[in-house]
Amino acid sequence: MRHNRLGYLIGEGFRSVFTHGFMSFACVAVIVACLLIMGNFAMLAVNINYNIDHLESENEMLAYVDETLSETEARELQAHIRSLPNVSSVEFITREEAMDAFIAKHEGTNFEEVTPSWFRHRYVIYLNDLSQMAETKAQVEAVDGIADTSASLEMSRGFILVRNIVSVISALLIVILFVVSVFIMQNTIKLATFSRREEIAIMKMVGASNFFIRCPFVIEGLILGLLGGAFAFLIQWGIYDFICGRILSSAMSQLVLVIPFETLRYPVLIVFLGVGLVVGTFGSNIAIRNYLKV
Repeated sequence: MRHNRLGYLIGEGFRSVFTHGFMSFACVAVIVACLLIMGNFAMLAVNINYNIDHLESENEMLAYVDETLSETEARELQAHIRSLPNVSSVEFITREEAMDAFIAKHEGTNFEEVTPSWFRHRYVIYLNDLSQMAETKAQVEAVDGIADTSASLEMSRGFILVRNIVSVISALLIVILFVVSVFIMQNTIKLATFSRREEIAIMKMVGASNFFIRCPFVIEGLILGLLGGAFAFLIQWGIYDFICGRILSSAMSQLVLVIPFETLRYPVLIVFLGVGLVVGTFGSNIAIRNYLKV
């Protein structure tokens, strides 16, 4: 008996989706629109963070070896530097290699008198965490045999500031848009429920429980939320691929890195369906609550 009753309530929820076709379409459209706005902001934030992380990984620190040390002695410092806490990798550059790189950088200029003795052996040091560059710089300078270091501390602080600002703004926008989505969904379902207020009042007066009345509406909201999440995911996929194609075919492809949607599709699908489900069920619960007070 309980199983049949539950089946009836679920069936009523499914039938309501098609019975109130226009309002169902409006609910799905609202969810799709809100999810696309949230999704586009989230995709933008993810790609900005990805580009900042890439720039961070290329931001290097140089450590110059004391010029009195031979090449063999200079190479022996690598293990010590590599063992420092925040160091990701270390690359040794000889005097000759430093000279060749300098000449190549200033191609067209006469450097006949330049010799390797003008340069120092050095290490290119890559860090795990750019925010700890100042501490790592001090640790490298404390290594016996390192004469000087060069680190773009201001640039690293700029990267960290941009990343933090983007993360905070993106999080705030997503939270605000989620609340707005629930509010719009609630009012859209409330409009659909308004036309059925007399039906709800009659069911309430003949003794139907709040659960019996509410369940079909919650199921209807759940279905509409999942449909909205699924449609939003497909549209988001198309928009993302279109924008990526335009970026990769333009000159911006040399400056901007774009994460392929294939890397993001499963997290995006799960989030869209999850948000759609929560917005649909929560919105329908709020919308019908006032009509149960008879």
